[in-house]
Order: sequence, then structure tokens, then C-alpha cells
Amino acid sequence: MLQAINLAEKLGAFSDHWNPRIIAQYNGNEIRVAKIAGEFSWHSHADTDELFLVLSGELVIDLRDGEIRLSPGEMAVIPRGTEHRPRAASEAHILLIDREGASNTGDQPSQFTRATLQRI
Repeated sequence: MLQAINLAEKLGAFSDHWNPRIIAQYNGNEIRVAKIAGEFSWHSHADTDELFLVLSGELVIDLRDGEIRLSPGEMAVIPRGTEHRPRAASEAHILLIDREGASNTGDQPSQFTRATLQRI
């Protein structure tokens, strides 16, 4: 049955950081939400772009030649093959769009790699 997806409700269902949850799928893509704080690992996605949308808090995406600073309601698309490192000085909530089954750490496994993402 089709129904609205309440992002606040989905984000309220967990408290850990850097562990995206899948909330929907479409056309071979996954819509994911995550809570983040601190620094993630440097990584890239060889075969797919990655979309970051900030729902609350502040997100910085480090790039090898600069950074992108995002506030609530702002988004950025990181092109495939671009090495990047998300970070947040304090807790932020984000929505991500990734290709279905794409690793959350792209081509560089790290302590943040999740073998399987939970669907909520």
C-alpha cells in the first residue's frame, strides 16, 4: 500500500551514527537516512554519483581540493569517482540517494562499512 514516508519518524527509530537506513527504493536507487557526528572515512564510489541532503545540523564534505558546507535544506551531488569525506562537528541528520546495494563506504572499506543496510 502506498503511503507517505515521515522522515522525522524514521530518524526517531534509531540513535547510532554513520549507519544509514533504507527508507525507500526507486528505479534502482535507495533513499537512505542517517545520523552523523564526527568524521567519516575518505572514500569514493567508482560507478555511481551520491546525493547528500541535509535535514538538520551542518554537514561538511571534504574534497581533495576543497570542501562543500551544507546547511538544512541544502544538498550536493558528489560525482562518481570523486574522493570525499563527510563530517559534522555535532549531530546532523541527512538523506542520501545511492544506487541500490552500493556500499556506504564505496570502494574503500573502513570501520564504517556496513555489510547490509537495515530497512526501516
